[in-house]
Amino acid sequence: MARPRAAAGPGPALSGPGDLPAPFTTLAGPWRENLLVENSEFLAFAERADAPEQALAQLNSLRGRYPDATHCCWAYRIGPLQRFHDDGEPGGTAGAPILKAIEGQGLDHVMVVVVRFYGGVKLGTGGLARAYSGAAAACLRAAPKDTVRPRLTLRVQVPFAHLSRLHHLLGRYSAGHGEEHYGATGVSLSVQVFPEDAAAFTAELRDATRGEGVAEPA
Repeated sequence: MARPRAAAGPGPALSGPGDLPAPFTTLAGPWRENLLVENSEFLAFAERADAPEQALAQLNSLRGRYPDATHCCWAYRIGPLQRFHDDGEPGGTAGAPILKAIEGQGLDHVMVVVVRFYGGVKLGTGGLARAYSGAAAACLRAAPKDTVRPRLTLRVQVPFAHLSRLHHLLGRYSAGHGEEHYGATGVSLSVQVFPEDAAAFTAELRDATRGEGVAEPA
């Protein structure tokens, strides 16, 4: 039976479990929540983002969808990278509260945009901060989550005769893999396994191929 699958995090191949980044919680998919405060509409959008360029592309897409919005305020948290913007609202009343909502729920690799349509009633700095924070927090609470666990990359080589046994092991360990490269005597490819499975996968590959299959840290 295949083992439970978890999302693979982005990043280069690493040489050992000690080098891998810690697991983190992010969003399983985009989400939207609406909030109405004193006739102002606050449309909150949250989505996973693994790079600043991806986060800003999401922002630009929403600006294109809502060209008549009064403000498009936003914040993202991507590992050590954090950025926010008030988009014309008084300083500290929009972007920073959105970022605090992300941090408050322990999320990472997340972009949140709150689109506001002004309803004719001024909310004051405190009211604005509560509205933006509340819209972002409600959106993030409702959004489906993913726990992202990093994988260890192994370089695997097997003779052609054992390729089917390798594919069976890949399924058993829910392992990701790269393109297969065919040589004179066999097949080589990169395989991604969870760090705690690396030793067992290597041992099972060796046993299944009578010692002819090799798996080494990339």
